Amino acid sequence: MTASTSSLLLLMSFAAGTFAAGSSNNPQHLMLASPSGGVPNNPLPLIIWPRIALYENEDEEQEPDIAGWFEQTFARNGWPPAWRYAIFPYTHYHPNTHELLGVAEGWAEVLFGGDTGRVVTLRAGDAVLIPAGVGHKQIYASEDFSVVGAYPSGFEPITHRDEPDKLHAALEQVKQVPLPTRDPFTGKAGALTEIWTPIADHF
Repeated sequence: MTASTSSLLLLMSFAAGTFAAGSSNNPQHLMLASPSGGVPNNPLPLIIWPRIALYENEDEEQEPDIAGWFEQTFARNGWPPAWRYAIFPYTHYHPNTHELLGVAEGWAEVLFGGDTGRVVTLRAGDAVLIPAGVGHKQIYASEDFSVVGAYPSGFEPITHRDEPDKLHAALEQVKQVPLPTRDPFTGKAGALTEIWTPIADHF
């Protein structure tokens, strides 16, 4: 068994249940490969960078501008920021692009992958990369919850809801979305390429 095959099997064996990001800068991942209702999902896993903004800013004496840090970092590394807002409170997905979120304030429990997916608790300083087609929905959140949203350069999101009659077309569209070449925190190789590239080679 090769190292990449072993990693792939490890990813696919992720246990069911609620997933809470820990307090470190080590990226974590969650497989949501199977469709759920009208949500296509994606063989590429969700990638979460726990508290990466706080980790990078921990030596600063003053309170860090987390939203500003995410916007500057994303823009510098080929993921131009597009908006600041919360996450929609209904299941939706983007069949034509991957989406990057940086949590600027507060916390939220977010359902990823549609009704049969996983709940992830996100907190200020966390970032999450959502593969094209993966459903997401804000379930509960603090009043101040806010995220910075970004997409790979040249991509504008199309937003679909959980609609089974659109599933077949969405699955085909998701397959056409190219793999990003730049990690949002390094601008080159990084967690994105290290986690996604070996998996993409199997599909």
